[in-house]
Amino acid sequence: MREQGPRYAIYYAPDMDDPLWRFGSQCIGYDAQTGADTAVPQAGAIPPQDWLAWTQEPRRYGFHATLKAPFHLVDGASEGKLIDSMAQFASARTGFWLPDIDVRAISQFVAITPLTPKDELQDLARDCVTAFDRFRAPPDEADRARRLSSPLSARQLELLEAWGYPYVMEQFRFHMTLTSSLPDAERAMVVAELSRRFRDEVGRTDLLIGGFALFRQDTRQSRFRIMKRFAFNSENSLQAQP
Repeated sequence: MREQGPRYAIYYAPDMDDPLWRFGSQCIGYDAQTGADTAVPQAGAIPPQDWLAWTQEPRRYGFHATLKAPFHLVDGASEGKLIDSMAQFASARTGFWLPDIDVRAISQFVAITPLTPKDELQDLARDCVTAFDRFRAPPDEADRARRLSSPLSARQLELLEAWGYPYVMEQFRFHMTLTSSLPDAERAMVVAELSRRFRDEVGRTDLLIGGFALFRQDTRQSRFRIMKRFAFNSENSLQAQP
């Protein structure tokens, strides 16, 4: 198998001076902006060693919400062309608010997610999937096998074949992951503890989607890091929620 080089992902990530970024990065024990480990929470019902065990998977990716899932570049594409395309996309995009984010369980893991869907969010995710798909190399057999190891519906299999990821289009659900898969016995306790921390440390339930970021993973063994952030055209005018 030939070496495919780094993987890239297009994610939403809160601004690095946003309390939400600090909260999420501390929860998973890693700051994808600096590439440094963070001190996990020292107080509360969950011991630090359990935090580290329960956040191993999200720590690989950094605190984010997926807009276009990780991909290798297709032959003929380049990192520079991808960056240029993202800048052009962002310059024509309008920011918007999510009014009701909170910590919730999604299936077996815990994440920050909005209570209700929002058309602007679904449109952004769809457009990121389609606009940047020309940069995506088809998944190799190992990647495809990993995806197929999870139970997928017929529609999700169709989306996997078309876009390289099953949770896109109407299957998309915005979420910022805080834990790996958790046993049933621990999940409710983790949600309660993280909800308390979210209220205390973030202090709000609205979220401005005012841009996106390009993340890069140099090798399969390394963590993703933020390469570049892109502000949407209207971000400055949306700093205060109407």
